[in-house]
Amino acid sequence: MLLTVDVGNTNTVLGLFDGEELSHSWRIKTDSRATGDEMVLTYRGLLEAHEVTGISLCSTVPGVLHELRTMVSRYYPDVPTVVVEPGTRTGVSILTDNPKEVGADRIVNTLAVFNRYGGPAIVVDFGTSTNLDVVSVKGDFLGGALAPGIQISLDALAARAAQLRKIELVRPKSAIGRNTVEALQSGAIYGFAGQVDGLVDRITMELGQVSAVVATGGLADVVIEESRTITHHDPYLTLFGLHDVFHLNC
Repeated sequence: MLLTVDVGNTNTVLGLFDGEELSHSWRIKTDSRATGDEMVLTYRGLLEAHEVTGISLCSTVPGVLHELRTMVSRYYPDVPTVVVEPGTRTGVSILTDNPKEVGADRIVNTLAVFNRYGGPAIVVDFGTSTNLDVVSVKGDFLGGALAPGIQISLDALAARAAQLRKIELVRPKSAIGRNTVEALQSGAIYGFAGQVDGLVDRITMELGQVSAVVATGGLADVVIEESRTITHHDPYLTLFGLHDVFHLNC
């Protein structure tokens, strides 16, 4: 079975593929201080009932990527492994000023959305940051937009404003908050939905049209119901992209 690992700044998502089917998935916190020996204890605990015959991974955290390489070389030395990094064959042309600075997860998402929805398309990845990745009609990565993520924005607000606090991210009763919690929820849920819709509108004007606007990431389900531009929700898009990259290279 193919193990796919998407390491983000906040969470790491693991997926196990049986052929083309994603049969299992797990979400764990990303610990930038964990060693490869510590990581393997977690991974083997999750995977003990499954035989791993291939590994495909990407990481936006360089320190974690180093330890993942150590873990794979020490504990899975005979398992074919693909690490998405500059030079890895993805089939995606990166049409930006500096292709090497584009995060591996954005390239993987580009491949996955083009294979599943065609192009031109937009990926909206709700994670530590909110990423909008723009895919051409040919499947090229054109660039996009980056904005502070929902959770870190609320954390920063609670830290800097004495009378504001952390809240549960749920839809409020109305846009007009009758108390501090509802007001914060309104600003977060409706505000970020409006931000995404505004960016998608501008990008669509520049492209002319899009075939799909696909939401993914851990916080996508908080916003998608309030967005008028998001057409699909694909929570495991990056894992499917890692699956596709593995089969391009192995």
